[in-house]
Amino acid sequence: MGLTLGKKRKEVTYKDLSGLHKWFLIVLISMGSSIIYTPMYLKGVFYDPLMQALNCSNAELGAMVSCYGIAALITYLPSGIIADKFRMRTLAWVGFVTTAALCFVYATLPSIELCYIIFIAFGITSILIWWGTRFKVIRLCCSEEDYPSKIGISYSVYGAAGLVIGSINAVFVSSFAIPAMGVQAMIVLLGVIIGLMGVVSFLAIPNFRDEINRDSKVMSLADAARAIRYPGVLWACAAYFFVYAVYQGATYTTSYMTAVFAAPLTLASIVSLIRTSGIGLVAGPVAGFFAKKLNSPSKSILAMFAATIVVLFVFWFFPHNPDLVITVAVLVIVFGFVTYGAFSIGSSPLTEAHVPMEIFGTAVGILSVIGYLPDVFIHTWFGSMIDASGNDAFGQIFMWLIIFAVLGCICLLFTRRAMKKNIAAEVVGVRRDEAKE
Repeated sequence: MGLTLGKKRKEVTYKDLSGLHKWFLIVLISMGSSIIYTPMYLKGVFYDPLMQALNCSNAELGAMVSCYGIAALITYLPSGIIADKFRMRTLAWVGFVTTAALCFVYATLPSIELCYIIFIAFGITSILIWWGTRFKVIRLCCSEEDYPSKIGISYSVYGAAGLVIGSINAVFVSSFAIPAMGVQAMIVLLGVIIGLMGVVSFLAIPNFRDEINRDSKVMSLADAARAIRYPGVLWACAAYFFVYAVYQGATYTTSYMTAVFAAPLTLASIVSLIRTSGIGLVAGPVAGFFAKKLNSPSKSILAMFAATIVVLFVFWFFPHNPDLVITVAVLVIVFGFVTYGAFSIGSSPLTEAHVPMEIFGTAVGILSVIGYLPDVFIHTWFGSMIDASGNDAFGQIFMWLIIFAVLGCICLLFTRRAMKKNIAAEVVGVRRDEAKE
């Protein structure tokens, strides 16, 4: 297979690797980007079994994800710096193995206080250590021209891996009469798989030439300030914030089905699995197709937001009749399709705003900090709503998601406005340079 197993490692480029080795690395890192984050977001599919197993409230279950979100928020920017200072091989295997170790502790179903600590530690292992490897490893495995097609394929592998591991998890949970035992078995399985991926990463990822930037500064405040001031960057980041908020809000359709429509656990798990992973094989490419056809990622996301608002209004006014559970299941899948589609291309407005390449990485770091901020508060907030109001809380949740979608549309419109100004400024600059010549 061309893997450099057991040999003294020398620095290589993608040209030195066999085709099979390059594709193996792309598949490995793409699968890893799906599986390594599964333990933190199990509540999106196994909401009720997880809450029963941990013997916690809706708010406490949401607070666990909030702890992870806070840790991630703090470590997004440093993770980019670390990715330029350490080998991809080192970051990959250490991130995988330490995350696996935390899974085994999590599988003991400890107290909620210890769960909070575990989820903060997950933020360190999966974000600070591992986050920077996803896109960089794929970039190191191909030329600059081939990167767009490779990252597109990577997202398909990401969705396929999530679907497969989610299906296995569903079998594990449903095969145990006691939910707590099923949840334990599922988390142990995830720990074993993630640990094995760490071993494979140690053996298979080579030392790439020029992957470490020894001259890079620890932090360039000037670049950060320039990126923040650049027209359209903050609007694109704000739009991504609302895209991600609605995407995360979609996880509450699982408890909506079980609590309001008495959906069987098996049906709710299958629908949630399709919503979170299965449609990823289709929604992302479809959103990308429309972005290319419309020559604008923002227009594609606007269309997805419009469909999201329609579905949310249907949820809001839908009669709470258990006989309509199948209809609701179909609507949940449609809702998942449009929210996943928007999320999959949610960072693309940065390119539409014509952000210069020399500050693009910094802009992406700012996008991560702002865009993933909903993880810090939305799960605790919505969970508290359910604890306080029961089934009536879902109407409030859907109302807030509609507001988020509308605000996201406004941010996208301002992003496009900034994009037009940037294009005009570029034209003026070119003409000025031509006049000087």
